[in-house]
Order: sequence, then structure tokens, then C-alpha cells
Amino acid sequence: MRSRCRFAGRGVVVSGVVVLGSLVGLIGPAGTAAATGSATTVTTTTASSASGGSTPGADASGTVWLCRPGLASNPCISNLTTTVVGPNGANSVQRTPVAKNAPIDCFYVYPTVSQQTTVNANLTIDPQEIAVAYAQASRFSSVCRVYAPMYPQLTVDALGGGATTANLLIAYNGVLAAWKDYLAHYNKGRGVVFIGHSQGASMLIRLLKSQVDPKPAIRTRMVSALLMGGNVTVPIGKTVGGDFKKIPACRSTGQTGCVVAYSTFLDPPPANSLFGRVGAGVSLLTGDGPNPKLQVLCVNPSSLSGGKGTMQPYAPRGTILGSIGAGSTTPWVESLDQYSAHCQYTGGISWLQVNVIPHQGDTRPVVTQSLGPTWGLHLDDVNLSLGNLVSLVGSQAKTYASSHRG
Repeated sequence: MRSRCRFAGRGVVVSGVVVLGSLVGLIGPAGTAAATGSATTVTTTTASSASGGSTPGADASGTVWLCRPGLASNPCISNLTTTVVGPNGANSVQRTPVAKNAPIDCFYVYPTVSQQTTVNANLTIDPQEIAVAYAQASRFSSVCRVYAPMYPQLTVDALGGGATTANLLIAYNGVLAAWKDYLAHYNKGRGVVFIGHSQGASMLIRLLKSQVDPKPAIRTRMVSALLMGGNVTVPIGKTVGGDFKKIPACRSTGQTGCVVAYSTFLDPPPANSLFGRVGAGVSLLTGDGPNPKLQVLCVNPSSLSGGKGTMQPYAPRGTILGSIGAGSTTPWVESLDQYSAHCQYTGGISWLQVNVIPHQGDTRPVVTQSLGPTWGLHLDDVNLSLGNLVSLVGSQAKTYASSHRG
């Protein structure tokens, strides 16, 4: 009998809009992912989810690219102008250019967003993939060239039950084929940052295990891996081992060839949490079972060396996290000095504890665990620390370029 994967119930859909990846309010009824009323609009090509559909990003090798340099429609290239909202309500505008000659690449694998009714999604580019790439990956275009393949992911419906290990393999093989295509035709020896969230992170954990960690020649091209909400494992109290034998946790902004991984919570996770527990929840997507010698890795993106740091949230205006920018006209919003974070490990569970920084008279809305305590702040894993992560990749790109000159 084939084993079945069950990650979570159907609570991941709110009013018909997928909320994994903070998509609430970002996907319009006309199939448009946009910062409403802004100068930047990213429009997807709609098509039937049953068959055929439009695959304008397909290359000669058959990979369908959601994001890739040179695509006519690329959600990972957008207007990054941001309204910065401070504790006293004062606003300022921040302008961030897309890099013209980025020294490295980013290989992004998106989380569970497909609302197709099959177990594995086809490669039609639907509004959900456009929206999540815009929300999670586009800001990285200021420091790297972003490549994001479409892949036959397990759909939202499938994660509610019914997916088999064969279906999981179909999803992973899609990512693997895209990686091999990228490596053969686009990489040209450049450094790479791997970026994934939730199911995307689980796909990259498997990819790094087999295609990067045991291969020194490829491992030297790895600038870093940002694997949010994916349950990367390490031996208890250690920074390397478990999922990866050679790839350690990042502990400084100048370190390369390392991994950042975490899952965010406002409150200590319950015993049945989907994240932060070895062999539970999202771990089912990587095939990892319970192991008393391992823990889930937590690396604080706001303080890599440990301790508490200040988060730098960025979100598209109109999303839940981006609601602090009510009245702003820019595509993006940053919440300044609103959240701090530190890693905790208690009772076999590891997590990134998020705390609201108190400011007298601060009336900004506060993020909530909208899917309940077992999910924590999973919807906002990426965007709560997006500024920290982009800044880190920028620093790592400089270190990598310096060490690989000549």
C-alpha cells in the first residue's frame, strides 16, 4: 500500500483565496496580482487548470519559468518603492532599484499555493504563483538574478489528504529537472542562493541533500540557502549534521555556503505544532520521521550570531502584513522597529519567537496567528524578515564575489 501525506487540513483557504505566503488581498478577481492602485501591476496569463494552458516561460529544455531574466512578464522584477511606517505613524518613501548586473543568482521555489483540483498541479501559470513570487521573491531582484521554476507541486487540496509518496516524488522531480536545466544552461559558474518557503523549502531540502551537499564542485557555488518553514534538522545543540552533512547554519553576515532556517510564532508552539518539530507537519514532505537525536534548526535572520534582533518586515500593500500602510500609494510597505525575534528550543520544539516592540502611542496593526497556534505565523515567515533576508543576501553576494575573483 502506498503511504499518504497529510500535512494540514483545508483551513488554508479563506474566502476562496489561498493564504499561504500572505496572499490575502493580493489576488484580484480578474486574475491580477498587484499592489492595488500602484504603478506596478503584475498580470498573469489565465488558463484552464485542467489541461493545456499558457506556458509563456517555457524554454527549449521544457522548463516553465515563472521568473527568469529576459522573460517578457516576470513577477520577480517589479517596482520596489516602499512606504516606511514608523512607530509614531510618520511615513517616508524608500526607493530600491532592481540590480542591473547582479553578481549572483537566486533559485526560488514557491510554497503551497495552487488551487487546481488535481493532486499535483500542472505547469500553467495561475494567479497564485504570480502573487506569491511577487510577495516573496521580487525584492531579492535588488541583489540577485531570480530564477523560479513552475513545478507540479502538491496542491492545497492535496495537502488536506489524498497525496501519496508518488505524488510527492512527482513534485520533487519537477524541481530537480528545473535545477538541472538552470545549472546546464543559465548558471555559467555563478554563485546561487536557494530560497524556499513551506513546500518550496521542503523541495529544496531534498534538492540540497542530493545535488549540493555531497558535491563539492556544486557546493562551492552555493552562496546560501534560505529555507523558511521547512523543518531543516540538525543534531541537538549543533549547527551542522542532520539533513545536511556539509552545509552549516549561517552565523555571520559574511559567511557563505550556509543555511538560514526558521519558523515564526507569536506564542510558544503547542505540542501538535506543524512546524519546529522533527518528523511532524511539513517534515512529511521531506520524508523525515521523528528522531530524538535531532532538532529543527532555527537561525534568527535578524541576529545570525544568536540573541535578539529587530525584524525588517516588507510586504506588498494590500496584504495582511502590508495593512500598516493604509493610505500609502507605494507598492510596498515596511514596518519600522515593530517586531523583535529570537530563537527558542523547548520541549523538543524549535521556533523563532516574535515579539511586538512596545512604543507609546503606536497604533499600527499587529500581525496575528490567523490560522491558529499550530500554524503560528507561517503565513508571514518570509515577509516578517524580508528586509533582513535581502540585506543578508546582499552582504553574502559581496563576500562571494570577493572570494571568487580571478
